[in-house]
Amino acid sequence: MSKIDIRVPQLPESVEDATVISWYKKVGDTVLQDENLLDLETDKVALEVPAPASGVLLEIAAQENDTVLSGDLLGVLQETALDPAPAIVRKPEPSTTKKPVAAAPPENTAKAEPAPQPAAQQKPAPLDPVKDEQPHLSPSVRRKLKESGIDPMNIKGTGKHGRIMPEDVQAALDEKPVFRHKDAIAKPAPANKRDERAPMTRIRQRIAERLIEAQQNAAILTTFNDVDMSAVMNLRKHYREEFEEKHGVRLGFMSFFVKAAVAALKQFPVVNASIDGSDVVYHHYFDIGIAVASPRGLVVPVIHEADQAGFADIEKQISAFGQKAKTGSLTIDDL
Repeated sequence: MSKIDIRVPQLPESVEDATVISWYKKVGDTVLQDENLLDLETDKVALEVPAPASGVLLEIAAQENDTVLSGDLLGVLQETALDPAPAIVRKPEPSTTKKPVAAAPPENTAKAEPAPQPAAQQKPAPLDPVKDEQPHLSPSVRRKLKESGIDPMNIKGTGKHGRIMPEDVQAALDEKPVFRHKDAIAKPAPANKRDERAPMTRIRQRIAERLIEAQQNAAILTTFNDVDMSAVMNLRKHYREEFEEKHGVRLGFMSFFVKAAVAALKQFPVVNASIDGSDVVYHHYFDIGIAVASPRGLVVPVIHEADQAGFADIEKQISAFGQKAKTGSLTIDDL
């Protein structure tokens, strides 16, 4: 069996590095293919690193809170063939051998009656799936369950092999009121402590940095511009039901704003440009960022090639961004 390196996935140009948040396996633990091994956090999003194959974790090269770059070594996996078939084949064999022995001597039929021993073997069977469910909870699902205090045993998973997905937890939250777990309830500060210091996540650190940069590098002013939106409002009112029935998504204002932004960038190309040294770089593509609130802070997923997208496509992407931000499932490609 071969050894497989576990490496940091390719990060986009706008993300320089990532931080190891937590490992979910220890050296010597058995892992299944696609089972989550660890979490990485970048300036924009948290990532899950799944196991490339089934095997045993031999080495952890990057510890928690370490900073890593694209392609850096995270750990080493010893690939093994996990075949549960022999364990299933052995169970029916003893039952088939006992049946002819019991049928041969008729005198022992009375004694054979109180021998429903297989029932005793069936009792521990329900415990196995319970043990198997816990390792298959992704970090986003674990975080969501801890924040909401919902018992995972009360949620029916819609993923592969009944795995609980972030959407399942959100659906459970929407169905009934949330009762916070005791660990999630805010604890009163000690009487002798007026302040409490807690480290910020990388996403919140980047938000703070951007806000400070904006104050230092941009002219801070407030402007009010009146826009006549009556034509857009009448258009939405007239086509709202037909649009939703045809495309399965509501016609909101954001798609109009995105289209207006694209038209403005085409009319004034210098706004869609950046400075690189002594050169002005004009961008002939139109990627529009949409600010979305998430439990980990404000994130800005991007609608790529917005000039080529229709109103329905834009509304569907914005709706998907909102759901992903809520469940913590935004990916690098979304940003």
